[in-house]
Amino acid sequence: MIRILMKGSAWFGAFLFLSINFYLSERANWACCPFFIRVSWRVKLLSQLENRLTEMLSPAVEAIGFELLGCEFVRAGKHSTLRLYIDHENGIEVDDCAEVSHQASAVLDVEDPISTEYNLEVSSPGMDRPLFKPSHFKKFVGEIVAVKTNMPQQGRRNFKGNLLNASDIDIEVKVDNESFTLAYNNINKANLIASFD
Repeated sequence: MIRILMKGSAWFGAFLFLSINFYLSERANWACCPFFIRVSWRVKLLSQLENRLTEMLSPAVEAIGFELLGCEFVRAGKHSTLRLYIDHENGIEVDDCAEVSHQASAVLDVEDPISTEYNLEVSSPGMDRPLFKPSHFKKFVGEIVAVKTNMPQQGRRNFKGNLLNASDIDIEVKVDNESFTLAYNNINKANLIASFD
């Protein structure tokens, strides 16, 4: 069975998947392998889209006095969601989110970077603050974080523990008295864990 999961400029990825799938079909008991390859490629494409959106929208958000921490695009067909996380030294109010939503919508209408229908959401970082950039991780060294990786590392993809260090290329997290070094290019999602101590 052939399934092409990508559109537009992603034809090379679809070709890669089909080529690998055909090759592995000639080998016995390897049917599950294309699944992991397909997921890895999709995550990479999604990350590229989110990075592009962040770069595209940051100047417009900064122009009205806010910082765009990053964005998430959650695919769900016609119910997909583009979520923007904003911050300000004085905190974020509901009216701030509405103002940024209006500003971002104007840019998105002109640039039209997403081909599918989606809902735009603007949010404050919240207590479980998302971490997108090396500077975000560096700011919160010593805090408890939750990190999910794209590909398994040492047999696991979820890491929850003390953020020991953050450089320009990776972070070090201590989980159950064991330290893990995680490269930024393998991090799918990361956020602070709220502490009430």
